[in-house]
Amino acid sequence: MIDLYYWTTPNGHKITMFLEESGLDYNIKPINISKGEQFEPAFLKIAPNNRIPAIVDQSPSGGGEPIGIFESGAILLYLADKTQQFVPQDLRGRNECLQWLFWQMGGLGPMAGQNHHFVQYAPESLPYAIDRYVKETSRLYGVLNKHLSDGREYICGDYSIADMAAYPWVVPHERQRQDMGQFPALALWFERIKNRPATVRAYELAKSINTAPTVDQNAKSILFGQDAKTVV
Repeated sequence: MIDLYYWTTPNGHKITMFLEESGLDYNIKPINISKGEQFEPAFLKIAPNNRIPAIVDQSPSGGGEPIGIFESGAILLYLADKTQQFVPQDLRGRNECLQWLFWQMGGLGPMAGQNHHFVQYAPESLPYAIDRYVKETSRLYGVLNKHLSDGREYICGDYSIADMAAYPWVVPHERQRQDMGQFPALALWFERIKNRPATVRAYELAKSINTAPTVDQNAKSILFGQDAKTVV
């Protein structure tokens, strides 16, 4: 059984997508980040960065004590290795998959995240910041579109954790001010993943957990007002 500490963000969706695809038994433990539940001491023991998602594997391979893991990319890789699914088993294929997983973790996620912040949540419009992150999001979309333009269905040929990592960050493309018509190969990839039954189930689950996905002023102060004192 996997305990999944989860909220309905792109990084959270990555893990529900994997779990729905793999068939692993899992139990959702909602962490409402708009209410500050990510700062609860029990959660911080698993996720010291006070961010979702995190997991606890109650039955790790080889037995022993439960294993807690934070960071969505690390969780995807752990689950892929545990199940021997959605990561290539050969040296070259595995390394290609991990490169694209790290590309998402270091590029697409952070840049699109800043895009979301300055376009939607900043208290005042900052044209330089908006232009910077909208353009960088566009560049990253272009990188993935070019990679997919050789006719492959998924990032590494077969469906993998690289796709699960990237897809949720492309879902809000309209809010990121991206025109999918400019990225035809990416658009086909996006629709292919969107229509997978496991993806549909994962996103339906999100609707049942977060029934009022709004960010009010109090939530903004929790989400965007953190500094070193938050950790202490």
